[in-house]
Amino acid sequence: MKKNKMLVIVFLFTLLLSHLFTVSVESASRYDAVLARWTKKEEYKDDMGGRFNVNVTLYTAEYIESLMQSEAEKNLWTASELEDYKYNFLRGLNMDDNIAIHVEFEELGATAHMAPFNEMAYLWIGSNKYAPVDYDQRFNLPLMGKRDGMLYFPRYNEKTGEPLLKRDTTLRLVFNGAISPVLGNREIRFTWDVKAENAEGAMSGTAADRLEVDRLLRRMEKLAAEKADLQSQLDAKNKEIDSIAARIEELQKK
Repeated sequence: MKKNKMLVIVFLFTLLLSHLFTVSVESASRYDAVLARWTKKEEYKDDMGGRFNVNVTLYTAEYIESLMQSEAEKNLWTASELEDYKYNFLRGLNMDDNIAIHVEFEELGATAHMAPFNEMAYLWIGSNKYAPVDYDQRFNLPLMGKRDGMLYFPRYNEKTGEPLLKRDTTLRLVFNGAISPVLGNREIRFTWDVKAENAEGAMSGTAADRLEVDRLLRRMEKLAAEKADLQSQLDAKNKEIDSIAARIEELQKK
């Protein structure tokens, strides 16, 4: 009898392990599929045997949500723990204000000189071209071997606060051909078609709401400062108008 119970326990334990392994493999497979959708790679060679490789990943709502769920499954997080992690992760990426792209370079030829890096990369959002608003400063250093870091572009119109990403938007990331001697001045281009569900980039849940509040508070502070500046200008104009009117009245009395 005890032997039969032990066999049953061993069987159930084996079944549980098999189920967990299957779930883990399926989860990893889903994550890999999303990763492949938003990660792109280009490899270049020159006649001297030099090579220059570039990997880029566009952080979209789908990519980040998949990454978060993968981490939650591995760490057995609660829903609250997941939202806290997601909020801190997105804040670290500056996703509430910017379009975030992870870039990895590998120079296997003559040393690459990528400075000033903000002039070596730009992003087409639809038909409009934008320079980086921030990037990993290590990209300005001479490169031999591998280096990776983040590259940021604006997500909102600086003047109006309107989102630059519309419901269906084509993004085209371009690197100047002078970024590596291997390229021979050939531009590097990566294109993504961003659909409505990925356009906002903030996803859903309390983490997204907290990020939106953060962004709106910063926007409000900026508008308040602009309002104060305009009010100061208006006060100066009104003072000048009153001075002119007083002078006209004085002259008319003579």
